[in-house]
Amino acid sequence: MPPVHPLELHTILMIAAAGLFAGVQNALAGGGSFITFPALLLAGLNPLAANMTSTIALFPSQTTSAYAGRKLVADVGPLTFKQMCLISLIGGIFGAILLLNTPPSFFEKLVPWLILFATSVFAWGSFRRKPLHAAGSMPRGVLIFAQSCISIYGGYFGGGIGFLMLAALTIAGQQVRAAAATKNVLAMAMNAAATLIFATSKLISWPAAIALCLGGIVGGLCGSWLIHQLPEKVIRGFVVVVGCVLTVWMFVR
Repeated sequence: MPPVHPLELHTILMIAAAGLFAGVQNALAGGGSFITFPALLLAGLNPLAANMTSTIALFPSQTTSAYAGRKLVADVGPLTFKQMCLISLIGGIFGAILLLNTPPSFFEKLVPWLILFATSVFAWGSFRRKPLHAAGSMPRGVLIFAQSCISIYGGYFGGGIGFLMLAALTIAGQQVRAAAATKNVLAMAMNAAATLIFATSKLISWPAAIALCLGGIVGGLCGSWLIHQLPEKVIRGFVVVVGCVLTVWMFVR
């Protein structure tokens, strides 16, 4: 596949601004990829290149979140935390390889459905009634299958994986605080695999990835302050609106 075209300075600045907004969004409510993905599409990247570039750019902030909550991670029902990490890593590798072998024309047709699914998951995760305690337990085989599917999806596209894992982990018996920290590390594991594989692709726009990454770091710092200033439901509602608009745009473009 041919490499991406060079980007103009004003386009790079626009991408950096999107990264800043996405960093704030992730700190407040999650769903930063709903901002970075369309920004990269507007910059001229095809959906396949935009998805891979966004994954690479957001990985450093995921690493920071995972490191910050490392003391709260725990085993998940019948599986140890290390086993869950291994499943996430293998699934992320499989999903990333699957994406690299997906024709851009097919992926472009698939993207609207992926965004629709991710938006639905985000809306469900944002506004459903949160459990106060762990929900129960999950059989070992079911948990392995669920995390494998989530990990493959995470390596392939990734939108909404946080809420999918949070639901699975709490059903498997984790307390909500431990589940939130554990899913951050598991997301980092699957995206680490995807990032390493995507980095070899000629479709990656490194200027865009660096701009998004730097903007995301600044946005994350701003978001850590704004988290005490803005209502969370307003922010989450905004993400759902962005997802709906993006879904309609991708279907009609």
